[in-house]
Amino acid sequence: MSNTPFDPGQTDWNLIRGFVAVVEQGSLTRAAEMLGLSQPTLSRQIAELEKALGSALFERVARGLKLTAAGENLVEPARHMMAAARSLGIAAATQDHELKGTVRITASEMVSAFVLPAILCELAQLHPEIQIEVVASNQVSNLLEREADIAIRMVRPTQSALIARHLLDWPIGMYAHQSYLARLPPFPTTDLTAATLQLPHYRWLGMDQSDQFIAGFRAAGIQIDRSFFDFRCDNHLVNWQAILQGLGIGIAMQWLAGRHSQLQQVLVDQALPNLPVWLTTHRELKSSKRIRTVFDFLADALLQHRF
Repeated sequence: MSNTPFDPGQTDWNLIRGFVAVVEQGSLTRAAEMLGLSQPTLSRQIAELEKALGSALFERVARGLKLTAAGENLVEPARHMMAAARSLGIAAATQDHELKGTVRITASEMVSAFVLPAILCELAQLHPEIQIEVVASNQVSNLLEREADIAIRMVRPTQSALIARHLLDWPIGMYAHQSYLARLPPFPTTDLTAATLQLPHYRWLGMDQSDQFIAGFRAAGIQIDRSFFDFRCDNHLVNWQAILQGLGIGIAMQWLAGRHSQLQQVLVDQALPNLPVWLTTHRELKSSKRIRTVFDFLADALLQHRF
């Protein structure tokens, strides 16, 4: 470790940002995903910060990473530095009255892949001077940290500094490929329990670390746990392709599944919660002409289903 006194003025702020992300996410993997970095890159940033400080910031434990005493002492000052950086960025953005420049949008993997391309193609024709960055992630990116200018999310933001517009709700359903269903006996129409739905004939596709689907089934009165799913992956694009390939029964947005004639909805009478679509930005960023233009364009396109 270096004996040179730590000088924040000579330190790359990305190192501080990476440190705070690891603290808040609890692991290098999740923090790297949130920041859009590879895990080796983030590991190098943490090592570089530790070298500059002359102290280790984390120690590995059975459940992930634990802050050292030096790391604990750095957390609050680091958060203050990030808050100052946010304030500076927001102040600069609100002075921007030109369309030319970049707008960073974050959305889920599915929205980024199947919704945004067509909308952004239309936007590019109308406003070629606006450059777009897309963060395709199911993590709820923190707009207050300026990780994105605009977010499309299926949950309502709670921070008072954000403005959010509830645009619409997307119905979801349970779907499988016709070739897979052709090999199965008819689905039960009554007594829908984990036991009847998990007969050897039926293969369910679900999430790995996330409990999103488990919570959904339980809300519908079907008590399941992680073992209910014979295929598990937290990447929604992978799950979607698994449905298309006939691996089993999965959950999909009805408008997307309806584009594929080979898919068939099952348990149609089983009520599932809709996915609310929220468009969010920082209150102060709404005064930026560029961000306001993109925000309003996205809202209009989503409401008119132009994708």
